[in-house]
Amino acid sequence: MNGREAAQTERVVRLANEVLGPDIIGLYRHGSAVLGGLRATSDIDVLAVVRRPTTAAERRALVDGLLPISGMNDPLRPVEFTVVVQSAVRPWRYPPECEFQYGEWLREEYERGHTPAPEPGPDLAPLITMVLAGDSALSGPPPAEVLDPVPHEDLRRGITAGVPELLAELDDDTRNVVLTLARIWTTLATGEITSKDAAAAWAIAHLPEEHRAVPSHARAVYLGAETERWDGLRPRLRPYTDHVTGEIARLTEAAPHDRPRGR
Repeated sequence: MNGREAAQTERVVRLANEVLGPDIIGLYRHGSAVLGGLRATSDIDVLAVVRRPTTAAERRALVDGLLPISGMNDPLRPVEFTVVVQSAVRPWRYPPECEFQYGEWLREEYERGHTPAPEPGPDLAPLITMVLAGDSALSGPPPAEVLDPVPHEDLRRGITAGVPELLAELDDDTRNVVLTLARIWTTLATGEITSKDAAAAWAIAHLPEEHRAVPSHARAVYLGAETERWDGLRPRLRPYTDHVTGEIARLTEAAPHDRPRGR
């Protein structure tokens, strides 16, 4: 993490402390920062574990504070900031409740006044798994002292729960959808959560030739090696997603209680 990214992360930490203060148990990195390092288009991903539920006013203050310090273009990276009440995930149960989440994909709604409310959050299963594996505290005790491990079956359920919504965003958020599907497939097949570029590389090696161009371009854009342009590849997008979602369904249905391969 370079100085600019460290400074942006510190602004997120400062905002969290200003709004939630002593009720924060710990702040933890996840995502690319703990899966091999930030890439050209990576988010800054932070999980806050708190002692009590938030108020609507606190959630609005978090949104208002994050809007100016998160972005899609230099010098700002997108910020994904998630809050979970410790008692909602420890002891662990599925689906867990997400207290608050900010992400750039909802910026227009935030700017129109929408304030996120607590709701079931299957995505917390892979998120907490990454936090525990990354073991990177921005403040507070090590994550293993704060969070319970996620059973593998709940990890599988969590990563596949959002596939329908993900597919609905293919036209508007193409690169992210292509890479996220590759990561879901990779995780189901290997039992490991990897970076998006590593997952894309695994998927490319396991795809038929006719589907490889789509994740290859998405991976190159993610790494900053190419400019994002889907015009020539657009006819291949649905065949790619159909193939990968078919593999995801096959792995989900085949042996959901088996020990994951690759461990």
